[in-house]
Amino acid sequence: MRVRQMLGGVILGVGVMVLSGCAGLEQISGTPGPEPRPLGRELQEEVPWAESSSDKRSTLSPSATATGALTLQQALTLALAGNPELAGTSWDKKVGEARTLQASLPPNPELSVELEEFGGTGDLNGFDAAQSTVQLSQLIELGGKRTKRTRLAALENDLAGWDYEIKRLDAFTETNKAFIDVLAAQEQVAVAEELVRLAARARETASERVLAGKVSPLEETKAGVALSETRIQREKARSNFIATRKRLAAIWGETTPTFERVEGNLDSLAPIPSDEVLKEYLERNPDVARWTKEMEQRTASFDVEKAKRIPDLTVSGGVRQFADTDDTALVFGVSLPLPLFDRNQGGIQEAEYKQAKAREESRAARAKAASKLGDAYQALVFSYEESKSLKQDVLPAAQGAFEAAEEGFREGKFSFLELLDAQRTLFESRGRYVESLSNYHKAVADVERLIATPLAEVTDGSYQ
Repeated sequence: MRVRQMLGGVILGVGVMVLSGCAGLEQISGTPGPEPRPLGRELQEEVPWAESSSDKRSTLSPSATATGALTLQQALTLALAGNPELAGTSWDKKVGEARTLQASLPPNPELSVELEEFGGTGDLNGFDAAQSTVQLSQLIELGGKRTKRTRLAALENDLAGWDYEIKRLDAFTETNKAFIDVLAAQEQVAVAEELVRLAARARETASERVLAGKVSPLEETKAGVALSETRIQREKARSNFIATRKRLAAIWGETTPTFERVEGNLDSLAPIPSDEVLKEYLERNPDVARWTKEMEQRTASFDVEKAKRIPDLTVSGGVRQFADTDDTALVFGVSLPLPLFDRNQGGIQEAEYKQAKAREESRAARAKAASKLGDAYQALVFSYEESKSLKQDVLPAAQGAFEAAEEGFREGKFSFLELLDAQRTLFESRGRYVESLSNYHKAVADVERLIATPLAEVTDGSYQ
């Protein structure tokens, strides 16, 4: 009975030590992710994060598929909710929370049982003179190792949040540009269908003039060839439209698009902020902003490695029973490694080098983002000016030339080749205009990704 009481007291003491070491785990089990960037932030609340349980996930309440006409808002919502790569990245946050929890736990106590002085010869034969010892040992981490280890895990968890934000903006931009491709392809189909309609009308006019004996049958043949070529171009445009629809739907995991068309207006140009104003927003870019947290993480890793220089203390205590006298006694021990050779010199040096590397990588990330912003801005300005010029100068002139050639062909003033040349000029200009508008909106998407902010919210300054 006395042995059990003494052993119970030892167990109780170690238990109190362990429980006190676990205090405050609720406060460090997880940290909130970074504040979502302004770009697409309004859609963030509609996107499900992984549930606490590994076998559960939330589902988005809006339709998982889109039918009929698809808007950009619907496409972005579907992409942020259903993009497989983004969904996989969201689990890294839960993984980081689990690692933080594990890092915060103290070492487990050890229970040992020893039996001595038995099974020998003479008086030590059998168990009459045996000594039995029951002992509990507890490793006590010194130097604040557990606190620093937990902080390091929490910062790594924060970095997982930044990685998710980067993937979110990438998915947002990819969807935006894919939607623009579909919208442009849809416009090109409309242009091709209009070209077929005009080519058919030109053939009818040529047929009527052949019947009237005003031109040779060769003119009708040329008109028929031109009509066939325009039909081929239309089928090519339709094929491209189907391909762009599939690429857009694949972003949210659909193999076959359920939507038939998209709704949007390519023919919309907004004033462009100056490049100096845009540079002020570059720090919002998560590829740049994450390095502040990255430097904190490298510093925390350095602190952990420095803490490892301090050896940990192992405290043990228990009771020993002497079988020959039926007496009991307490035993107590302390062990401490002597840091004569290994003082974690290599680990500390490695952490220092990683800090230096992080500083250079941070500078490189900022320089790379600035360079990309410069390229994207130039593409934006060029496509903006090109679109304006095509709309204000080229298209009206091409339209006027075509109408004059068509009227002149009916009256016999121009040949069919002259009409065909004016027709091709008009529709090449229209196609180029659609392409220029597409490039403009894609450049807007690239710039917004780099500053993580919608251009509509950047109102100060203009390059014009």
